[in-house]
Parts: sequence; structure tokens; C-alpha cells
Amino acid sequence: MLEPEFWKKKSLEEMNQEEWEALCDGCARCCLYKLQDEDTGEVFYTNVVCRLLDLERCRCTAYAERAIKMPTCLVLDPKQVRDLAWMPKTCAYRLLAEGKPLEWWHPLVSGDPNTVHLAGISVRYRVIEEQDADMEDLESYIVDWLG
Repeated sequence: MLEPEFWKKKSLEEMNQEEWEALCDGCARCCLYKLQDEDTGEVFYTNVVCRLLDLERCRCTAYAERAIKMPTCLVLDPKQVRDLAWMPKTCAYRLLAEGKPLEWWHPLVSGDPNTVHLAGISVRYRVIEEQDADMEDLESYIVDWLG
């Protein structure tokens, strides 16, 4: 059982595993393939997602083994959240690391896991699976709908 509004009372480092996991809003934006400009460091998101993502639920189908099945998948920790510039601006981990509140659509705030989809934040219905993409030409899949 989670303490009400625990995210307002604890730092990311103070959270237990259950609290940490509850911060994930289920948007799956972190599951998008990203490209980084070598010269500027700018990150570009594509509409191509990891093969492990359930496109309807926007959840990993192999969450416990994700780092083994998908070696490029990161198992986030508080330090990484603070250091990774590519974390989506809407991500709860990033927001809290920056001292900002969770958005109204976050399931912990709304009480409904579907608000992330209803608010248009999740990748649901906007992406293609990596097996359907030309992975040698990811540049052609760059999107700008992440805001």
C-alpha cells in the first residue's frame, strides 16, 4: 500500500521499489528509439518503439528481464534520471528530479491509469514496432509530437 502523495514527501533516493515503480506513468516515451546529433548533442525521438513494448497497454512485456532481452534498455535509478538529457520532459522521474509537480494526468494524481492516454501523452496509436521499421534509416522516423 502506497502512502498518499509519497512523491511530495520523499526524494527519489528515499523511495522504496514499489514507490519508484509507481512513478512510471505508462507513457512509454522512454521506449522510443532516439537519435543524438554527434555535433550538437541534440536528441531526436522517433516513432519506432522497442520490440518488447505492448502497444496497447504501453507497458513492457518483459519488464523484469528487459535489460537482458534488450541490452540497450536502461534500468533507471535516481542518478540516471538526473543525468539523462533525453528523458521526456513529461516524465514523472524527471519532473520530480527537477523539483516540479506531477501532471494532472499522472495516474498517481488522477487515480486513473488511462488519463495518460486520454491526455495524449502516451505513445499509444502513434508508433510502429521496430520489426516494421527500417532500422538503418531511423532518421526518416523522427517525430515532433513529444513537445
